[in-house]
Formats: sequence, C-alpha cells, structure tokens
Amino acid sequence: MSDDEFRPKRRRVRSPSPPKPDDDDDDSYVPYVPVAQRREEKFAKLQSWGVRSGRERPKKPQDDAEEKEQELKEEELRREKARRERTLLLEAQEVHKKKAAEDAKKTVEEKAEEADAEILEAIKSRRKLASDMELAKGIKYTESLETSWRPPRFIRERTEEQHRKLRDKYHIIVEGDDIPPPIESFRDMKVPQPILDYLKSKKITSPTPIQLQGIPAAFSGRDIIGIAFTGSGKTLAFCLPLIMTALEEEAKLPFVQGEGPVGIILCPSRELANQTYENMVIWCSELAKSGKYPQLNCLLCIGGISMSEQGHALNKGLHIVVATPGRLIDMLEKKRFTFNNCKYLCMDEADRMIDLGFEDDVRNIMSFFKRQRQTLLFSATMPRKIQDFARESLIKPVLVNVGRAGAANLDVLQVVEYVKQEAKMVYLLECLQKTPPPVIIFSENKNEVDDIQEYLLLKGVEAVAIHGSKTQEERQYAIKAFKSGAKDVMVASGVASKGLDFNEIQHVIIFSMPKEIEDYVHQIGRTGRSGKTGIATTFVNMNTPEQTLLDLKYLLMEAGQK
Repeated sequence: MSDDEFRPKRRRVRSPSPPKPDDDDDDSYVPYVPVAQRREEKFAKLQSWGVRSGRERPKKPQDDAEEKEQELKEEELRREKARRERTLLLEAQEVHKKKAAEDAKKTVEEKAEEADAEILEAIKSRRKLASDMELAKGIKYTESLETSWRPPRFIRERTEEQHRKLRDKYHIIVEGDDIPPPIESFRDMKVPQPILDYLKSKKITSPTPIQLQGIPAAFSGRDIIGIAFTGSGKTLAFCLPLIMTALEEEAKLPFVQGEGPVGIILCPSRELANQTYENMVIWCSELAKSGKYPQLNCLLCIGGISMSEQGHALNKGLHIVVATPGRLIDMLEKKRFTFNNCKYLCMDEADRMIDLGFEDDVRNIMSFFKRQRQTLLFSATMPRKIQDFARESLIKPVLVNVGRAGAANLDVLQVVEYVKQEAKMVYLLECLQKTPPPVIIFSENKNEVDDIQEYLLLKGVEAVAIHGSKTQEERQYAIKAFKSGAKDVMVASGVASKGLDFNEIQHVIIFSMPKEIEDYVHQIGRTGRSGKTGIATTFVNMNTPEQTLLDLKYLLMEAGQK
C-alpha cells in the first residue's frame, strides 16, 4: 500500500454563517417607560449624586402641563382597558345582585303591588283593538251605531228612578252613559213572534237579568261588556240582536252571492262555536218557516271540518258567521268572504279571546273590518285589567254585570272532599251514586281523562271522553252521545268547561282542581243552569296548590257555603 492510503483524510468543515439581523430583536429598541416612572428614576439618580433638586434648572410651566396631559392619557388608557376586560355578563351579574339586595328589603305586599303595576302597565301599552284603516288614518268613532229600534213609549216615559229600582230588583249593575232602559218582557222588546213561540215551547217566558238589560242595549246599537254567571242566558242575549240586524239589512236589499256577512260571533273553542251555530240555525229556521221573514244564511267556520261541505252557504248571500279565530283568519286571507258589510262583532268568553292566548288572532281579525261596527264582549269571568283594556277599544260601552265577575253560580251546591291521590278512582264511583245521570267529570290532564274513562268502562259505566287531542269526529260523537242520553258520564278536560250547555246536568265532579279559579267557576257552571239547582263535588289533597285552596275558600265564603 502506498503512504497516501494511510494518510488521514482531510475534512472540510463549513464555518457557521453569521446570524441574520432580526427585525424583532433590534438593539435600537427601547421599551416605553411611563412618565411617572421616569420621574421617580430621575429623582432617585439625583439623590444618589447628592444633588438637591432645588439646584436643578427650574422647570418650565409648559413641561408640567405636558407631563400632566401625558398622565391623564395614560389613566384614560388604563380605564379603557379595564372596560374592555369587563364583560356584559359581569355587569348583568352585578345588576342582579343589586336588585336581589333591594328585593330582600321589600315586603311580600310591596312585591305583589309591583307585579300588579307591571301587568297593568303592559296592558295599557297595548294598542287598542281597531282595524288597520282606523289605526293608520287615526279614525276615532265617538258615537254608537244608529239603529231603527226604539223601546215602547210607556217604557221611554219611565223615570230614571224607576229604571234604577227595576235593576236593583234583579241585582243588575250597570256602568256607562245614556244607558238604555231594562225591559221585563220579550214582547215589549219587539222580538219577532216566531221566536217568541219557540222560546215559549222551551218554557222560556221571560228574560233573565242579563237579557233584561243586555238585549235592549244591544238593540240600541251600543257596545256592551256583559258579565253574568254561567247558565244565565248570555247566548240569547248576543244572538238575538244579530238576528234582528241581519233581518233589517236583508229587508233593505237582499244579499246576493259574495255579499256578507252582517255579523260575526267569535268563540274560543270548536265545541262552543258549534253549539252557538246550532242555536242560531234553529232560530233562523223558525223565522223562515213562518213565511213572514226571509231565510238567513249561517256559516260555521271552525277547524276540523271541510269548508267545501258548507259551500252552499257561500254560494248565497251570507248573513251570520260563527267561528273560531284560526279558521276565520284562514278564510279571510283566502278571500272566501269579506268584512266589507260586517257591522256586528261579538266575542263569547271574551276574557279568553282578548287574553294573551288569542289577542294576536283577534287583532288580525280586526284588521279586515272596513267600517264602524258594534262590539259585544260576554263572559262569566272578566278580570278588571281586561275590562279596562276593552273600554279603550269600545265606543261609549255599557257594562252590564249580573253578580260579581268571576263569582260562582248560587244555584250550585259546592261540596269539597279531601281525597288522597291513590284513592280518587275508587271514591269517584261513590260520588257517581249521589245523583242520577248525566254527570260530567273534569280533569286538567288529558292522560288522566283517558284513564278515568277506561276505568269507568271497566266498571260498567257508559262514559265518553273529550279533550284537545281528540279528533273533531271523536269530539262531536262524544257530545252528541252525551246530549242524547246514550252515554251517562262525560269525562272532559278544560275544553268542555266554557260555554257548553248540556241539559239536565245535576252533578259535576272536579277530579283535579284547575290552577285558575276562573276555570273552576266555568266547570261547576255546567250544572245549575237556567234557574235549576245542581251539585259540584271537588277533590282536593296535598297536591293542590295552597293559593288555589285559598281562592276556593274565599269563593265558598262569598257564595255563603261551607
């Protein structure tokens, strides 16, 4: 081998390249030092040199001003930074803490007063019930609708003192200006003879207190707020004026296809609308059968039925519509009929219609009106806040109150039983033995309604059930079977508690107490109707809310019952 092979090989090593200058690590960068810190450092440096500050060159006023301005800017920057770091959540938490501390100092009465004030303020802020045209153009009617009806001369010649004594006799409370006189006879009200004959066949010979004052006021064209206990004849009080208005309009100029309706009756439930429609059809047919009066066409406008089945009513002139809000809005938007000639609007169970559940629908319906109308609101319960709101929407309204709004019917004997939850079903059978059928059982829970019906059927009791989840056919079958007497017991949720009129109901059982005392008043009002007496048995136990029990206690005390 040659020497070159044993000679170590030379390696080439690259020297590291000099680092590139970094813009971020610039030696010339000097961090910012606040003015206050610089002054402290300078003062400390002067002290370390043993030089008194007094020997320095005196500062110019301009320098002091600049330093102060700089300090103010820095302080503002610090505050801005603190504000940015402070979130809305933290601010909301602080507000809630302050409010909680303030609420802790308030009494229960003060809290209740504040809550009531908030509710009243919210209701006042709602705009009144009026059509879009009236709201847009600022139209405000000051006078009621003119009608051709006048009371008999001998009634007009009575003094105001005589009218007052008559109202006191029937315990009628009225409010308003120029209130029409009360009339004690249907004949003196100038009701058509065919309707008088029909009422006589049903053993209705004289008007009830709500009819005695309400019908003359409605015949006079006045807006009405009618309040009366359940079973007092409110339906006739608002249907009869509409029939008379429709007859008058038809006599002036017969209606042809595409014209009408003259009036509309709004109901919160399909069952109540169907019942009102059936009564209206009977009264109109009695008029037509006499041969002296024209046939008035009525239309039932509710969900669950096909409107094509009632096309015959739309093919002629339409006089009267009985409807629920949802289906009525649908028909108006499709232009199946219009409110160009509509001059009469009645809301049955008006507290529910104006309340939060239906208020938007009612406002939507009002927007379709093209002319001034007569408005009637009827219910057994009418809270003061709803009355105040209604007064703003009506024109010179007459309030007719027969008994306190929300009071129980005095013809109903109310029995309250303490029954444990697990013993309710068994005790229910005992309660059914108190009176002969028919009997209505109310429960707030739909599943409970079905369970009660199943239990009764197993025990051999002929029972039907009705609640909101049933189809329209099932609900109609249940009502017809119960009304005809084919079934002895109806188990129902709140859907059947308002307005429905069943004959000869002697006993109502409240299986589960409703949350609102107004609903209880409507439920027990299914018995004791038209002057007859009835029994209402209510089950309560530890599950019943304390506030509900207190409301029930005061209601019983007011009715003079134990």
